[in-house]
Amino acid sequence: MDWVEGIGLFAGFLGVSGWYPQVKRVWIEGKADGISVPTFVVICISLTLWLIYGVLKNSIAIIVANIFALIMIASIAIGAYRIQSVN
Repeated sequence: MDWVEGIGLFAGFLGVSGWYPQVKRVWIEGKADGISVPTFVVICISLTLWLIYGVLKNSIAIIVANIFALIMIASIAIGAYRIQSVN
């Protein structure tokens, strides 16, 4: 791995870790007010396309960052949908 991929991995880590407070709010605190599930679904589609791009370009940083971002965003969308459908 070269230093460019290292920068990409670090950027991906920072970007993914920024979603943790939202995941915590939805799954631990059980609050989903202000979360637009359709918007998060669009973001999931976007991340999936970026993941495909990363695979096609053979970029470990893009692949890893988008897998973890997709997990975070999907968990927010699923959790928010679960909470909002009950209320």
